[in-house]
Amino acid sequence: MVLENAQRNDLARVLREFRQNNKLQEYALSARRKLLLVGPPGCSKTMTSHAFAGELSLPHFSVQLHALITKFMGETAAKLHAVFDAMNETRGVYLFDEFDAIGGDRASRNDVGEIRRVLNSFLTFLEEDDSDSRIVAATNNVGMLDDALFRRFDDIIVYRHPTAGQAKQLVKNRLTVFDTGSLDWSEMSEHIGGLFPCRDLSSLRRPGQRCCPD
Repeated sequence: MVLENAQRNDLARVLREFRQNNKLQEYALSARRKLLLVGPPGCSKTMTSHAFAGELSLPHFSVQLHALITKFMGETAAKLHAVFDAMNETRGVYLFDEFDAIGGDRASRNDVGEIRRVLNSFLTFLEEDDSDSRIVAATNNVGMLDDALFRRFDDIIVYRHPTAGQAKQLVKNRLTVFDTGSLDWSEMSEHIGGLFPCRDLSSLRRPGQRCCPD
């Protein structure tokens, strides 16, 4: 993966804590287990979750939120409860993609009572979870998330569209099996950069939130 240094360092720290968890426990500390990944579409949030599982040698499970949410009162919360029970039984990395589907702000006027109850249940399950599994939530709409969620995650990592240089490195990585010596990378970089417009994610910052540098 092609990542900014801050992102790479944050993820490396999570991996290091996982591998040295026994040493942390000797000092009554615990490794980071719950990550929130935020940023625009196409910035490798989902790929990060899969790579994370691979680095930890754990199975990867994608929680399909559209399959969890039903029209019957209480059924969605019951399904969520089953997911968290599975985390205790089967150690792995559990990805909640498009997380804003259930993590929306409870103060929103457009919200419905059942979704608020689902979020309340999720907050409880997330706070009480003490399994050995890792939880990764990803969203493109961090501004829609309920404030209470940010206190439940151990780390928040912000993603941006890659710069022209990062996009170039990504293409080079993909073409490693080919002879690219005759390619005009300067001309290609101009076209690559246009595919990933930079966005100002300063609006995504929240007090105390750790993320990538400007």
